Amino acid sequence: MEQVLLFTKKLKPSHISHALSFPTHALEAFPIPEGAHMMSFEADDATDHAWRFCLSTRMTGAYPKPVLLRSSWHRFVEQKGLAPEDRVVFFMERDEANDMLRRYTVRAQRKVMNLMGKDVWVDVEDLPLYGL
Repeated sequence: MEQVLLFTKKLKPSHISHALSFPTHALEAFPIPEGAHMMSFEADDATDHAWRFCLSTRMTGAYPKPVLLRSSWHRFVEQKGLAPEDRVVFFMERDEANDMLRRYTVRAQRKVMNLMGKDVWVDVEDLPLYGL
């Protein structure tokens, strides 16, 4: 299976307290039914826990302005202990043989250091291994 990066998003205070704005280009990976403006999907985290998110787009306007609704997103934020400056990374996995979607994955990460000019990010589930 091939893992494809959908997007990486550094979190702002509004992402913690409200909805997560979703890059428009990532909508290509989500089969929102024709005529609909929202869909639910599951994404597995680093511990293989499945999280159900609700992706919504604007019904009017020049562009869809997608967001993960607070009702589904906030449980993830609270459980992972996310704060501004943390980041989330969404992937999808495809079966290369028939180009079918297999699953979505999500990672909640925190920057633990800068090493030789590069930020080092660690899944929040692994922070205790670093004494953090």
